[in-house]
Amino acid sequence: MGSRLRDMIRSIRACKTAAEERSVVAKECALLRNAFKDNDQDYRHRNVAKLMFIHMLGYPTHFGQMECIKLIAAGSFPEKRIGYLGLMLLLDERQEVLMLVTNSLKNDLGHTNQFIVGLGLCALGNICTAEMARDLAPEVEKLLQSNNSYIRKKAALCSVRIVRKVPDLVEYLTVPATGLLTDKHHGVLVAGVKLCTELCQSNELALEHFRKHVSTMVRVLKNLVVSGYAPEYDVSGITDPFLQIRLLRLLRLLGNGDADVSDAMSDVLAQVATNTESNKNAGNAILYECVQTIMAVEAIGGLRVLAINILGRFLANRDNNIRYVALNTLVKVVSVDTQAVQRHRTTIVECVKDSDISIRRRALELVCALVNENNVKVLTKELVEYLKVSDPDFKGDLTARIAGLVQKFAPNKQWYIDQMILLMVEAGKYVTNEVIRSLVVVISNANDLQGYVVRTLYRVFQAWDGQESLGQVTVWCIGEYGEFLINSANELEGEDPLTVAESDAVDVVESVLKDSRVTPTTVAFALTALLKLSTRLPTCADRIKNLILEHKGSLVLELQQRAIEFGSILTKHSELKATLLERMPVLDEATYSAKNEMGVDGQQTAAAVASESDANGHLKQPNGIGKQPAATANLMDLLSFTDEQPSTSSNSSGNALLDLLGNGPLDGSNSLTSSAKHSAGGADMLLDLLSLDGPAPPTSAPTSTAAAPLAGLLDVDPLGNIPLGNLSLSGGTPKGPPAVVDPFANLTSTAMLASVPSPDPAPGFPTIVAMQTSGLKISFDFTKPADSPKTTIIKAFYSNLSSNPYTDFVFQAAVPKFMQLQLEPATSGILPANSTNSVTQLIRLTNNMHGQKALVMKLRVSYKANGNNVLEQGQVNNFPAGL
Repeated sequence: MGSRLRDMIRSIRACKTAAEERSVVAKECALLRNAFKDNDQDYRHRNVAKLMFIHMLGYPTHFGQMECIKLIAAGSFPEKRIGYLGLMLLLDERQEVLMLVTNSLKNDLGHTNQFIVGLGLCALGNICTAEMARDLAPEVEKLLQSNNSYIRKKAALCSVRIVRKVPDLVEYLTVPATGLLTDKHHGVLVAGVKLCTELCQSNELALEHFRKHVSTMVRVLKNLVVSGYAPEYDVSGITDPFLQIRLLRLLRLLGNGDADVSDAMSDVLAQVATNTESNKNAGNAILYECVQTIMAVEAIGGLRVLAINILGRFLANRDNNIRYVALNTLVKVVSVDTQAVQRHRTTIVECVKDSDISIRRRALELVCALVNENNVKVLTKELVEYLKVSDPDFKGDLTARIAGLVQKFAPNKQWYIDQMILLMVEAGKYVTNEVIRSLVVVISNANDLQGYVVRTLYRVFQAWDGQESLGQVTVWCIGEYGEFLINSANELEGEDPLTVAESDAVDVVESVLKDSRVTPTTVAFALTALLKLSTRLPTCADRIKNLILEHKGSLVLELQQRAIEFGSILTKHSELKATLLERMPVLDEATYSAKNEMGVDGQQTAAAVASESDANGHLKQPNGIGKQPAATANLMDLLSFTDEQPSTSSNSSGNALLDLLGNGPLDGSNSLTSSAKHSAGGADMLLDLLSLDGPAPPTSAPTSTAAAPLAGLLDVDPLGNIPLGNLSLSGGTPKGPPAVVDPFANLTSTAMLASVPSPDPAPGFPTIVAMQTSGLKISFDFTKPADSPKTTIIKAFYSNLSSNPYTDFVFQAAVPKFMQLQLEPATSGILPANSTNSVTQLIRLTNNMHGQKALVMKLRVSYKANGNNVLEQGQVNNFPAGL
């Protein structure tokens, strides 16, 4: 028989250690198992109650589940109550034993005792599965129309669970649920509104049905608002806030997208917004739901202004939760009525300075949404002022936001540069490399401002306190435009005169070079700047040479290498200095933006500023927030092979995307012939940049299958992070001015395609159709070199089956990691109309698991037809056996 429930609870609570508690529970569980085995009916309800207490302590109680089902089948209400309670507590919808309960539930739902019916409805509403919902839905539908308000309330709550499990049953419950909206019983009305809300969320037909009954809901809500004090459902002086909130949520669903319904509820929404007290928490909850409803329905402008003013009052509340809710809502509605939100701009900016970091972050997001060309100067000034005193944990996010605003809404380049310099002074290490890179690109393109910029940076640097970003930009600008600093060239109107000696300019670079707070990256900036200054400031040449050579023994390999190579340029190759150290070509902003958008350097970076201005004369600035472009996303879909075998490619450490694409170009808008141009000149790119004599460029693609990427020259990367380790200064004489090169061309210079002779198809391998659509057909012929069984040479034939020519034709392919792929350029980028095999292309495949895994390839083809861009993708799985 065991002990009573209260005795067991008392003994468990008296335990002083966890081990002692486990011992008591184990003893009780053993007694319960014996009682269940003996089928002790007299004390079964007490044993199940003890089992529930043990379950709440976290101990396993699965051995007593069948006892709950036996108690449910009993005839008396006390035993059924314990059985249903145990059923809801010990079981969930995943238990297969629930199948045994369906028949008992069906019997209890038809019982004459309302409390037994209520037990069945509660259990069904808590643990019913989809199968149980389908089986018992007719009984619940009948109970929704019962004369007993207690049963109707329970049935409505149970119907919510049924709708969630089986949305197909909505049509059977819609009409009974409509009748609940006019019920006089408060509990039934609350449950009915909840059920109607669930039905509207689940089915569009139900939503249209309840829109016809909006007047009923409006009348109920109006009675609640205008009625006097009702103590029965009062909460802090607010009449029935729970029912008001449920009605507002239902009205929000019904009014969304329907102007007539929204107009019918506009008066009552205005009454709720104006008559509800805001000094009570219950009133604030109603006002918040009212604001959400007003902003969701097709409300008139005045009602929206009223709602936003309510949120403005929330911002002045002392409760942090209410202020956060207001900010969170304003962020969502700012796009609907920006002017109304602008009226509370001062309060919102003050919230950025709040002590609660959650409020600060949300307020900052809202401020960024409010910024436009008209207020960018005012808001930027406010945010920079706060940046000076903000917490270190918040400075990074704040700095990124300010940089994004300045870059996006700058009225002109000079203001943009001034604000970025101020930001670097105040934020220092929190300014990211992407922001610095964008600033350098803008300076490079602002020819009339370069003198002003270098002089401004020189003035600001006099109070330098180790800000990494400021040091990098300053030494870069002095290295590039140092003569403007000495000669005071390109002075702007109203600019204060500045006299700087050559030694002063070198002093700035030297102070950065020898500062212990800077990173090796900044030291690399300084070394490169010194090398450039050796030609611009000839009187300081010896001093510059000594400063560079001091780093020949640096422990950082990058700095040691730079110092040695720069020293070699200054001592052994002085005849090359004038050509080699000419001012860096103007960075191509369009190319820079495109490369960053494609993520060529392995990470999304801030896009460069566009060189043109928009129609209003404002500078087009990047917003500093990288986005994954659609083209890249499609390309990654193309590469989604599931094979994870390790690659044996010799350049596996390089760009994985380039490797999978056979070192082809990433930009789907360019023809693969651009890859051939890169590869054809890749071997001599460095010699061309150095203006040295070199071998003539080959007329066909090079034969090397994997070439090391060529390093750029002297800050080809605006951040100066490309080493000069691949420079060859062994000889040669200058032969003219250096070519102006795309500074990002080296990123794709790894696209070295193997030179493959044009083979004839081998008789042992049939021609296959790799892809065929309504207008395009791609066929493959195969050749196997006798000395390389792993290698397959494919000749692709492209046919245009339509009556329109295809231009800008680009074919791309991807293979799993156990294969390598190399593409020859196509014979043409244009497919004439109604042409067969008019364009060909050679593909070289190497299967490192030849004989173990078959060839597989994914294709991506883009072209223009009738001026429209077309993108087609497919997978080739029908390669002939033996390849």
